[in-house]
Amino acid sequence: MRLALHTLCLLFLFSSCKTPEARRPVSIKSGSFINESINRNKELAAREEARIQKIINEDSTHTYITSETGFWYFYTKKDTVSTITPQFGDIVTFDYNVKDLGGTVIYSQQELNTITYRIDKEELFLGLREGLKLMKQGEMVTFLFPSYQAYGYYGDDNKIGTNIPLIAEVTLNTITKESTTEN
Repeated sequence: MRLALHTLCLLFLFSSCKTPEARRPVSIKSGSFINESINRNKELAAREEARIQKIINEDSTHTYITSETGFWYFYTKKDTVSTITPQFGDIVTFDYNVKDLGGTVIYSQQELNTITYRIDKEELFLGLREGLKLMKQGEMVTFLFPSYQAYGYYGDDNKIGTNIPLIAEVTLNTITKESTTEN
């Protein structure tokens, strides 16, 4: 009887234990949403850049420069003597206005007032942050930013909507080097 009980227990033990099986996912993610989003953003960027190129091609009075980070600009007033541009942590003061690509003013210089900004240590939209680093004190520059260099998908929650390329006319008033502000 004891042998039969042990045999029955062993038989039960071996029949109830089996190797674990991998569970199959409930849904399969193919990455198609991400790929579609990437394609939409590439198409949007291409359309915006084509609009900007059209503006550049139709403007024979200015010489446009393409930045390394993906925007275009020209000098209204250029300093050919100084070599000092703002660096990380420097404090700059500047005035600017913002227009859409059609030239309609979104924010006037009077609305925005003079801005005091510490380079790369405070919030400012990407294109303007990079554009200021190219300027010298006293220069006036007009920047053309595709939306991904401006306020992008979210806009500014006020006057600038989703995916709006911008023109910013900027005057860099002063540059205060970081080393002179630390004590």
